[in-house]
This record gives sequence, C-alpha cells and structure tokens, in this order.
Amino acid sequence: MFIKENLISFKKQLPEDVSLVAVSKTKPVSDIKEAYDSGQRIFGENKIQEMVSKYDVLPKDIQWHMIGHLQSNKIKYMAHFVDLIHGVDSLSTLKEIDKQARKHQRLINCLLQVKIAKEDSKFGLSIEDTQSVLSSEALSNMKNLQVVGLMGMASFTSDMEEVSKEFSNLKSLYDKLNKENHKLSILSMGMSGDYKIAIENGSNMLRVGSAIFGLRNYIA
Repeated sequence: MFIKENLISFKKQLPEDVSLVAVSKTKPVSDIKEAYDSGQRIFGENKIQEMVSKYDVLPKDIQWHMIGHLQSNKIKYMAHFVDLIHGVDSLSTLKEIDKQARKHQRLINCLLQVKIAKEDSKFGLSIEDTQSVLSSEALSNMKNLQVVGLMGMASFTSDMEEVSKEFSNLKSLYDKLNKENHKLSILSMGMSGDYKIAIENGSNMLRVGSAIFGLRNYIA
C-alpha cells in the first residue's frame, strides 16, 4: 500500500495548477493499477514497447505520456492512443508524429524538448532551434499534432543553484514564446530529485517516479 500513501503525501505538496505524471517505466502492471486505484490517471513511459503492453491490459481512461527519447520508426506503435509526447527534439520527428496521427484520425499533443543542461548526454533543441521550429511553415501545415508546451531536464548535479538557473532559463523562453502568441500551456520540468525547485521556477507538470513507486526495477 506504500504507493497509495506516497501518492497522497506527494500530491498534498503540489499547487493545484501542477499536473503529476507518475513515471511507471520498469514498473509492473500491478504497481500502476495500485496508483490508478488511488486516483492517478497520468502515467509516463520511456519505451514504446513497454507502454503498448501496459496500455493493452490497463483501464482505457489512463492518459499515457511518452517521456523518453523518441525513435521515429516506433511512433506508429503508439499513435492510436498516446496522449502527450514529451521529448520531441526535431522537425523530422514532428512530421512522423503528424503522419502516424493522421492514419488514426487523431490529434496528438507534443512538447518540444529544450536542451537546458550542460551534459552532452542530454537531448534537446537549442533555444534558437525551438523558436525556429515553432515559427516554421512546416509545423503550421501539420494538422494532426499540436505543440502545447516545452519540456526540459536539468543537469544531474548537486548544485541546486545551477538547476534553478536552468529551469529559470526555460521558463523565460516559455514566457517569451507565449508573448509571441505561440499559445503554449504546458511547461514540463522537474523530477523526484528537483521538483520543488522546478515548481518554484514555474513548472506546471512534473515527471515523478521513485518518489511514488520506489526505486526502479532494472533488468540485467
């Protein structure tokens, strides 16, 4: 029952306007069902195959978020049900999402991933490329997807001032783009280790796994 207790405790800390994505990657269906029975409806996965297998057996009112780095050739497997795709970092990926969404006559919501961390291992668009994608004619011609916000991952560091600076930079970009009438509504930043700093810097969507489910289960 610790998942229910963790969820209740965690949600008490959140402002009303902050959405919680329960990161269920590597977790069994039984754990997700416990969270579902405790009122959670948004779950995040980082592998399409794993998300599809869970979608097939779990209640259909769950909103599934793809939070991992996307392989374009696998988008077709989730296009019929995915609710929000977090990590879009290229125009070519957007084109493939639009193509697959069109086949199912759906509108798929997407977030552009902006590279705010210093590590080379982090994916994401530069600030300039983010602005370019949002203003592109190619995006305006895509009728089966909608870019509804931005996502960013801070550096993996104990320097919380650096983390706060990176989140603040993303919030500034988010505000600037909205002033330019891009009509973004979601700013997804913050995980189990830095969610409080993310909220302080304007995040309205958190991706939290271990604080809800405990440590991840990795298969050797």
